[in-house]
Amino acid sequence: MLTKQTEIELSNEQVEEIVSWRRYLHQHPELSFQEYKTSAFLYETLCTFPNLEVTRPTETSVLAVLKGAYSGKVIGFRADMDALPIQEETGLPFASENEGVMHACGHDGHTAILLGVAKALSAKQEKIHGEIRFFFQHAEEQLPGGAREMVAAGVTEGVDYVFGLHLSSLTPVGQLTITPGAATSNSDMFHVTIKGKGGHSSQPENTIDPVVTSAQIITSLQTVVSRITSPKDELVVSVTTLQAGDAVNVIPEQVKMGASVRSFSQDVRKRAVEAIEQIIKGVSEANGCQYELNYTYGYDSVMNDTKATAIAVEAIRRKLGEGAYVESEAIMGGEDFSAFSNVIPGCFVFVGACSLENQTPAPHHHPKFLIDEAALADGANMFLAIAEDMVLE
Repeated sequence: MLTKQTEIELSNEQVEEIVSWRRYLHQHPELSFQEYKTSAFLYETLCTFPNLEVTRPTETSVLAVLKGAYSGKVIGFRADMDALPIQEETGLPFASENEGVMHACGHDGHTAILLGVAKALSAKQEKIHGEIRFFFQHAEEQLPGGAREMVAAGVTEGVDYVFGLHLSSLTPVGQLTITPGAATSNSDMFHVTIKGKGGHSSQPENTIDPVVTSAQIITSLQTVVSRITSPKDELVVSVTTLQAGDAVNVIPEQVKMGASVRSFSQDVRKRAVEAIEQIIKGVSEANGCQYELNYTYGYDSVMNDTKATAIAVEAIRRKLGEGAYVESEAIMGGEDFSAFSNVIPGCFVFVGACSLENQTPAPHHHPKFLIDEAALADGANMFLAIAEDMVLE
């Protein structure tokens, strides 16, 4: 780590510009893999900043590279840009203009923060020892995720450390939290079709009932957590969708179910998959049904690297104050930042964005999701502090 001599102080005008970018993006949200106007706006805006090499590694992502005047470490900062299929109900003057699409997870803020950081650092090229890459990532909200595509395109080659952030609507503004080690869960899912033999509800003896079989499967799946997995291992298996027949006097031919599976370790993940299929197979066969199982491995758990975490913690404390950093527990949510941190030592930080006056904050992915825009400066200052400590002199 360099002996820091350069410290960047964001002016009021710079903070206001970050806020204005966030509001523009909030007003014009786009869904995963459809971020055409968003990525075009980012590309055009980044091209107005000095010293940046701006490219399009995938159809709707943007990469900006800032090469310093001297050799040194290569660090990456990542922001995601996609929105959700939600009808906004915030009543904000800059609410979404796209019907049924909303930035209900804070990605508009992430993108605006990184734009502000890129602009501030691009003016310091002559003081940079190394290189900074700004990853403006598409499609965090939809599998297989945009991060995998960017990594496959080679954007992480040669990078020493990568850092990401996520605004948190349930954490008080002014607090930045990090979980050492596993920070988010492996987020998998499965769909299963149970096939039986339909018939009239008054003659169940002439049918093979997939509804009863499915009910037994749902109940038995609870033992994956309660009996098959150790109480010390964190695992969630939730059946969340169920589609059967349409008439009350007809036993249907088949039932379709969908479920979410969340874990932290790869070992628990593997054992859960095996147990789930064993239960579905055993119960189906015992009842004379057939089954089709489609299991999808989602995002891996984000694993915060020890050294990268220490770098981020020190930067937060130095730039935002000793009390700004709070160590937190892992969450069962999924995050495709893991595609970056799987190949580069990384750290993922949650930035408090709940107004201190808001006693009933809406969670993420909610039509009334709100952030306190003061959090945008906190996020930008964290990234800037990391850059100051690692590549600025």
